[in-house]
Amino acid sequence: MSDLPPTVPDHKAGFVLAGVPHAAALQLAIVEIKLGEVICKVPYAEHLIGNPDTRVIHGGVITALLDNACGVAVGSMTRLQGQIATLDLRIDYMKSATPGEDIFAFAECYKVTKNIAFARGVAYHSDRNDPIATCAAAFMLGTKSQRGANVAAGGK
Repeated sequence: MSDLPPTVPDHKAGFVLAGVPHAAALQLAIVEIKLGEVICKVPYAEHLIGNPDTRVIHGGVITALLDNACGVAVGSMTRLQGQIATLDLRIDYMKSATPGEDIFAFAECYKVTKNIAFARGVAYHSDRNDPIATCAAAFMLGTKSQRGANVAAGGK
């Protein structure tokens, strides 16, 4: 697993997310990736605004950002990119995103079992300690080419 690059240049969403059309539509980019962890970014864009009066990014964009970031973190830990599916995603929204600012997400895969991986994440502007939203997620492993018993137990 040591062949994973320590960082990926900004705006390289295709590096890991080439097969995720919704992520591509959001211009979701991987800013940094390492074993079990990722930082992603969605740049502020007019077409992502949920409320034209406040110009705040739609909450669904934050949901997609956190879901994808957690999925990438799981993929970086298990090497099953494209072979995982979200089983559960709980998001706690803490404040509205600030109009005009990009949104970042940090996610980590903290536990891998035989069939399920667990991740958590935070969406923020510039400070992870001032979150827009946080999440906890579970992912099914080996959804395309294998059934059950897809990853050796252990993980992180």
